[in-house]
Amino acid sequence: MSRIGRIAVTVPAGVEVSIAEGNVVTAKGPKGTLVQTMHPAMIIRKEGATVVVERPSDEKEHKSLHGLTRTLVNNMVVGVSTGYKKQLDIVGVGYRAAKQGTTLQLSLGYSHGISFEEKDGITFEVPNANTIIVHGADKQKVGQIAAQIREKRPPEPYLGKGVKYTDEVIRRKSGKAGK
Repeated sequence: MSRIGRIAVTVPAGVEVSIAEGNVVTAKGPKGTLVQTMHPAMIIRKEGATVVVERPSDEKEHKSLHGLTRTLVNNMVVGVSTGYKKQLDIVGVGYRAAKQGTTLQLSLGYSHGISFEEKDGITFEVPNANTIIVHGADKQKVGQIAAQIREKRPPEPYLGKGVKYTDEVIRRKSGKAGK
């Protein structure tokens, strides 16, 4: 039995989960609405204030889909109730971020500026010129946008300059050996 798959997903107050035909799961909450189609072989039921995911057999494919489906449903419920966020730090002289309306403007040492628009329920917060916080209800989209921002100037190992996640540890290299 999947250790993750057998845990029931608890639906908090203020969140409504519905399961339509074809395993289309819809979660509505204060942060928005998420809809996702799950694998048709999985058995998804709503029991009171919980959602239970079961597998039809012990085939290898069903075993691997069991935990995945439960995690996807849980991510939807957490996303519409509390939301997700990723925090990025900008390190480097002259590197900065600014928010103009719904656009995130980045100066990362290139001859041109880089901009990202808020869309699909993703919002940006810039508490200072060297910090970016990406907010949203969809965990996958938040991670994808944060990764796209990071790839514009990934951190380099010698000086540590670039865009990095706040909890990311950069392995530093010593540079020239010296005398």
